[in-house]
Amino acid sequence: MPSRRHELLARVVPRLRKSRELDDPVAERARIEEWHRGLDRGFPTRLVPRFERRFALVREESGGFPTYAVTPRGVAPTRTVLYVHGGGYMAPIDPWQVRYVARLADALGARVLVPDYPLAPEHTWKDSFPAMLDLAVRGASDPGGLVLAGDSAGGGYALALALALRDRGGPQPTHLVLHAPWVDLAETTPETEAVSLTDPWLFIGKIRLYARWWAGSEADLERPEVSPALGDLTGLPPALVLCGTRDALNPGCRLLVRRAQEAGWPLTYVERDGLLHVYPLLPFIPEAREAWQQVLEFLG
Repeated sequence: MPSRRHELLARVVPRLRKSRELDDPVAERARIEEWHRGLDRGFPTRLVPRFERRFALVREESGGFPTYAVTPRGVAPTRTVLYVHGGGYMAPIDPWQVRYVARLADALGARVLVPDYPLAPEHTWKDSFPAMLDLAVRGASDPGGLVLAGDSAGGGYALALALALRDRGGPQPTHLVLHAPWVDLAETTPETEAVSLTDPWLFIGKIRLYARWWAGSEADLERPEVSPALGDLTGLPPALVLCGTRDALNPGCRLLVRRAQEAGWPLTYVERDGLLHVYPLLPFIPEAREAWQQVLEFLG
């Protein structure tokens, strides 16, 4: 049963995020593009106490967009984490994602890379995938190895990068950590629409619209770079996937689990009944604390 704090957030978060169903695709595109024009695309550290004193932040430009490297001060990093942020491929890096990234860097003694990749609808996957893959290739070559991680859309992007790295050959990630990854933008799971009715945060109309924006065309929706759950899942590194059932992306996660079993991919799946989308990143709830310990144990 979800905790009381979780149930409070289930009411508060959608209101704070002004979550609502799609009204008109043309108006939605205009709204998002106007929002993007006024965005501050800096790295939002305000939820991490004494961030500048505790962490070194380096901004690197590559492939036409910045990547931020977060490293605990006074620590020689033992591994690299490439963390791909979510947000429906149309929202920038969120302060709560930065908080999670900082916790990972601190707990693992790691250098965490956070790419600020170009967003839809102005951009599709084609505008960032080559540069993101190059970033992953370089990270996998680090002596301590690479962990690929992400939440929601970023979790799907991280998995797509893992598929491309496997196909490319050479050094591979050691682990994947995916929080409610968006892995089936083609919506091949018929139960998605019914599950979305229980989700107070994600709405099916916007999910479908953002998927088309990111894919760029209907024909590309089933590409592994866009919908990695539909690709060949053999030969991937061990993965941890965490998802709640009050999440419109839950059917896609279950599809990923089924296809992983068929492919012989070592995937550990943690599903929590009644929990929201990306619950491990939500603040102040016991379920997130449990998920944090599961991630740390998985990464060793």
